[in-house]
Amino acid sequence: MNNIALAEIANKIHALPSLPAVVMQLLGDIGQNNADINQLSAIVSKDQALSAKALRLANSSFYGMQRKVTTMPQALSILGLNSLRTLVTAAAVIGGFPSKKQRGFDFQGFWQHSIATAVCAGLIAKRVDINPESAFMAGLLHDIGRLVLATGFSDQYQTAINYRTEHDCTMLEAERAILSCDHAAVGYALAEHWRFPPAIQMAVAGHHMPDKQWSGGLTNLVHVADAMVHALDFSADENDLVPSLSPNAWNSLSLDQAAVLHVLAETELQFNEMCQILAN
Repeated sequence: MNNIALAEIANKIHALPSLPAVVMQLLGDIGQNNADINQLSAIVSKDQALSAKALRLANSSFYGMQRKVTTMPQALSILGLNSLRTLVTAAAVIGGFPSKKQRGFDFQGFWQHSIATAVCAGLIAKRVDINPESAFMAGLLHDIGRLVLATGFSDQYQTAINYRTEHDCTMLEAERAILSCDHAAVGYALAEHWRFPPAIQMAVAGHHMPDKQWSGGLTNLVHVADAMVHALDFSADENDLVPSLSPNAWNSLSLDQAAVLHVLAETELQFNEMCQILAN
């Protein structure tokens, strides 16, 4: 056993870089339409990396523009408040964990799965009357605890990775067996520290336990999106297993076969483009 004390996890989380002030402000406005678009536009325009991402998003197939968008005012008018807010927040989250070589942990595969889950969750949300912006962020963050464990406790996490391979189990089961904690609980602590809205915190905490009494619609949605994306194997992990799907969570979304096939197809179509926008 390589038990990790809760105090050690808390110390690692508090040592992580804080999200930029503009992102902290925007987090309180997710799902609302009262943020200052002019202020946000001014901030994005001054940030070369964010400006490049905004232009790539505006020129992506999501918007189907006939002419190439070349200026920030054009891009911002196309994206609108919600998409721009999601882009800024997602870029800040991904940038908070610089990729580095680490034995046994595939950073690229991790972000591929996370981004695909975000895309899938956003697509499902549009069909079930849940805010797509919240769903996208919850999908992006659902496994973020794995990054905390892999970067902050690399030796212990390597032992858990080895356990998964030896016992042909899920990473969640391996974490619980070796570390006495799991990425869902650690991810919840980080989402709380970064002050994400409570519904997103709960979705991160409960995406493997959607039947808990405190779980809600967003938790069910992320649970289902995670399973669907595992089935599509975007991370290209040969040891990956599709997690068990809760019948209650699945039934709560009332997705028929046609809807499922459409979401899967759209996730595959949008995945590579969104990875190019967010992870580069």
